Amino acid sequence: MEIHHGWRGVPEKLKGAVLAIGNFDGVHRGHQAVLGRAQARAEEQKARAGAIIFEPHPRVFFAPDTPFFSLTPLPLKLELLASLGLDQTFVIPFNKELASLSADAFAQEVLAGGLGASAVLVGYDFAYGKGRTGTPTTLQAEGNKLGFGVDIVEPVEEGGAVFASRDIREHLRLGEVREAAEELGYWWRVKGTVEKGHGRGKGLGFPTINLALAPGQYVGHGIYAIRVIHDGRRYPAAGYVGASPTFGGGVTMFEAYLLDFDGNLYGKEVEIEFIAKLRDDKTFTDGASLAETMRQDCEKARAVLSAVEANDPMRRFPLGASLGSATGL
Repeated sequence: MEIHHGWRGVPEKLKGAVLAIGNFDGVHRGHQAVLGRAQARAEEQKARAGAIIFEPHPRVFFAPDTPFFSLTPLPLKLELLASLGLDQTFVIPFNKELASLSADAFAQEVLAGGLGASAVLVGYDFAYGKGRTGTPTTLQAEGNKLGFGVDIVEPVEEGGAVFASRDIREHLRLGEVREAAEELGYWWRVKGTVEKGHGRGKGLGFPTINLALAPGQYVGHGIYAIRVIHDGRRYPAAGYVGASPTFGGGVTMFEAYLLDFDGNLYGKEVEIEFIAKLRDDKTFTDGASLAETMRQDCEKARAVLSAVEANDPMRRFPLGASLGSATGL
């Protein structure tokens, strides 16, 4: 997938594409429907299929001091879009200039002039332009004048509930990772570089890898059955999200103990798939009781992950199947 940052200086080969527009935070099943429609229309037109995303998320721009729970920070979002088979993605800086563009100017200067879109796909609730005055209907009217088609994708739902990023964030805040995954169409994941920790896990007989969660990623504290992906391989693990109350508390952190793994991942990039929450965080009276509970947690994680490896429910979804291609031990 080719990536272009900004809407100026676009190479000619990237113009004329069919583009899905949105923040696509989470790239959930509703987003995937919009992106899939773009791919289908592009195939009909014998054109390239792509996406337009905004960075940072508008909520971060308008409220920079309020932590925002981004389900998929930019590097991960781009990875997910590539996994869907898109040809290209435009990353548009959401800054003062873009925020000040009227709805008409956005359609004329960005979509038609800058990106040269042949058609755009938007969700039913898409809003754009200064003051969010633009709607899918007004975009259709502008597209008719400017020479690009506009398709509006109706809400995608299951069991009467529409897929929405805000609901997925709430599931994750509560530790409901399976419910979040059902709406995402893949196991929710984080991505980052392994950092040095305090060495407490190693002292208890469970050496862990440590990863910084992105600001605002308020995942429910506790122990999880997870999978760690590195260099095309997937490793079963038990993960912890919390502030280590047994050791006096502090900053929320993430650490993981890889089952049956002997190696050094410091400084390496990994991805973490959250599969199931095993228990809530708790305070222990001493290291021995914590170590025994950690042993039990690892046994539970192993059982959960073995069952998922044998019959992964996310592989029934296109994105879940694509992301499930990493090999096991």
